[in-house]
Amino acid sequence: MFKKLRNRFLIVNLVSISIMMLVAFVTIYTITYQNVQRETNMELYKVSDFYHSPYNSSKMPRGEGQGSGTGGSTGSGSESSGSESLPSDAMGGDNGGPGGDPNSPPARSVSFMIKTDDQWKITDTHSRFDMEDTFYTEALTKVDQDKVDNSERQTGQFALDGTDWAYVVDPSGNGHMIVFIDVTAQQGILTNLIYTFAVVGLVMLIVIYFLSRYFANRSIAPVREAFEKQKQFIGDASHELKTPLAIINTNADVLLANQEDTIANQAKWLHYIKSETERMTGLTNDLLYLTQMDDSRSTMIHAKFNMSDAVESIILPMEAVIFEKNISLDYSIEPNLTVHGNSEQIKQVILILLDNAVKYSGPKGSVNVTLQKQNNDVMLAVSNTGEGIASEHLDRIFDRFYRTDSSRARKHGGHGLGLAIARSIVDQHKGEVYARSVVGEGATFYVRLS
Repeated sequence: MFKKLRNRFLIVNLVSISIMMLVAFVTIYTITYQNVQRETNMELYKVSDFYHSPYNSSKMPRGEGQGSGTGGSTGSGSESSGSESLPSDAMGGDNGGPGGDPNSPPARSVSFMIKTDDQWKITDTHSRFDMEDTFYTEALTKVDQDKVDNSERQTGQFALDGTDWAYVVDPSGNGHMIVFIDVTAQQGILTNLIYTFAVVGLVMLIVIYFLSRYFANRSIAPVREAFEKQKQFIGDASHELKTPLAIINTNADVLLANQEDTIANQAKWLHYIKSETERMTGLTNDLLYLTQMDDSRSTMIHAKFNMSDAVESIILPMEAVIFEKNISLDYSIEPNLTVHGNSEQIKQVILILLDNAVKYSGPKGSVNVTLQKQNNDVMLAVSNTGEGIASEHLDRIFDRFYRTDSSRARKHGGHGLGLAIARSIVDQHKGEVYARSVVGEGATFYVRLS
């Protein structure tokens, strides 16, 4: 069950994080893509405006420094493809800049221009590099001519000979002017961004998987512990109820088998039934009390009360009972010590600890109760002589139904809920209850309240 719960937690966590990462990556890529496209279009328009400018047309007559449909080419294959981007200084920088060619477009990457008539026949070309005529033709065929609107600029992109090109189509009289620039570097940025996202996302998911698995195991541990305690609690409660029920059933069978006998002769069986019924009543009352304690933590009314008077009000009525059991009682109570809480619940804690001390003090044992101020807190200590409690049991004696010795506990009439109730009350008061013991010398229970 817990393995399935952990796996569900992992799946939900991984799916949620994957969706968030995907949304984040898509958002970053979209913003980057839009920025790259915006810069590409700005550069295209800048180059296109250059070719439209009067300065360019006056300084660059047709056929000078440009190719045409009939012109030859002296460039090599690699140069003619225009696939190798050049640095800005090689391009001559911006138009008219130091060392720049006044007839060169103000672009930071390789660019060229093609003019066509209205039938898309090449009438003029221009490039700073020698290019094959076939290259201009192939570039023109990549232009989406069907979508060109003669009333406004049209942009697009394509790949040719391993190079990415962006173009803008400008209406030009009775024809078109198409400007191309190399955007291989920009497209490489976008491609590398996708690869980076994929690698980073995969690594992050692997790391998140192991982190989620670790924290899932830690998160489930308290649930598993609570579930096991709940199972143990149900099992212990069933066991505690089964024993008195079996006794009651047996004694009832004895009474039914001797129906002709008088009640006086069968009184002992009735006393057994009554005793076990009272034991069951005490057990169910304690269970109900623990449940009510858990449900009423926020509604319990706390106020300042005299702790010294509360301890004395429990000790004094029990002196006679303790004396009859041949147990000595000593107590030292510092007067007028006050704490904040519920006085009736704290009295119940004192009664539980004192009753346990008397039960397990041993023949001719002794019980000692002290109440004193300790720093800003009030410390109650209830100690007794006797067998004591082994160290491995000290952390668990406040658990429900836990006994260090089941047979001895049943002999004294306990069912393992008293200390659990005491701890629940002290926890509700934000105090501390714990025990110290030396085997063979007795035990001391401490309650710290403020």
